[in-house]
Amino acid sequence: MRKAVKKVFTALIVATAVTVTATLDTISPVAAQGFERLLQGAYQSFAISNLSDEQEVALGKQINQQLIARGQIRLSGNRRINTLVNRIGQRIARTSDRPDIPYTFQVANDKAINAFATAGGYVYVTTGLLQATNGSDAQLAGVIAHEVGHIVGRHALDQMRKATLAQGITGALGVDNRLVVNLGVNLLQRSYSREAEYEADKLGLENLVRAGYPASGLPDFLRKLERGGGTPEFLSTHPSSPSRVERLEQIIREENLDRRG
Repeated sequence: MRKAVKKVFTALIVATAVTVTATLDTISPVAAQGFERLLQGAYQSFAISNLSDEQEVALGKQINQQLIARGQIRLSGNRRINTLVNRIGQRIARTSDRPDIPYTFQVANDKAINAFATAGGYVYVTTGLLQATNGSDAQLAGVIAHEVGHIVGRHALDQMRKATLAQGITGALGVDNRLVVNLGVNLLQRSYSREAEYEADKLGLENLVRAGYPASGLPDFLRKLERGGGTPEFLSTHPSSPSRVERLEQIIREENLDRRG
């Protein structure tokens, strides 16, 4: 179905391009170039939205490689904490709404309290966040489930798609890997939309219970950060306020998540 839609869209793009080409002599070169950028940007945006799972995983792998190569993420070599994060992460991935893609859970050697995810199943947790959980598997699972929720919702791809339109990023007809990988690297630790964050919250809470963890882990962790004062990076890149915690607890009550699992 996705391939069929892509073929139709490509045909429309080509037809439009042919029509416009026939009249390019009547418009200024600047206008012609502007239209070409708009046309390519629209196709690039569409192509990102319609990546297959395999293409998304390959894109995530390239983004991960660039993050490490550029030194934006320094991976921890601590076997114990890597095993812990991977064990909890894979348990949550298996019960998620996208269990058929491979997930890669990594620990970033960073004192900042943060966690983030990119396309294709790549999730990062900082050593600072691990320390902030004080050894609570439930709280760590809550954070990881939220990040997996972003992957389930394909939020990184949606963020990239919107950026290609907003920033006028263009390439050849199809996905320009170099441009999209750079975009993914640059967007990694920026905030998602409030709607995406709330969707990741809901997906994460439901998944926590399916994986056998208490749904209270995520709101408990957010409440702890708020009581700690200051503004940890996890709160600056994720919407957090008493109303968000209340919303999480409302979902738990309404869906009886505290009585399931």
